[in-house]
Amino acid sequence: MTHAIVLVEAERDAMPTLGGALAEVPGVREAYSVTGEWDFVCIVHVRRHEDLADVVTGHISTMQGVARTHTMVAFEAFSRHDLETMFSIGMQPAAPPDPV
Repeated sequence: MTHAIVLVEAERDAMPTLGGALAEVPGVREAYSVTGEWDFVCIVHVRRHEDLADVVTGHISTMQGVARTHTMVAFEAFSRHDLETMFSIGMQPAAPPDPV
């Protein structure tokens, strides 16, 4: 499994609708609107590394309203639960977060 974070700069006109459209792209697990230089952050999970090109260049980058993207491929993935377990000494691991 390959995990990536894709930063998206949007054209101003696309701001109200682009987040929902990004979330519908196959392979995009989550899409967030954010503050700062970038307008959206997409969390992408694909089965094979080669599938990442299809998601980013085949779908996200070509969407109407996307001005530019920046992709960061994860070397390793850690969940909050995994990190708490790794670093706790004599403490009970935290319960998994409630589903949203």
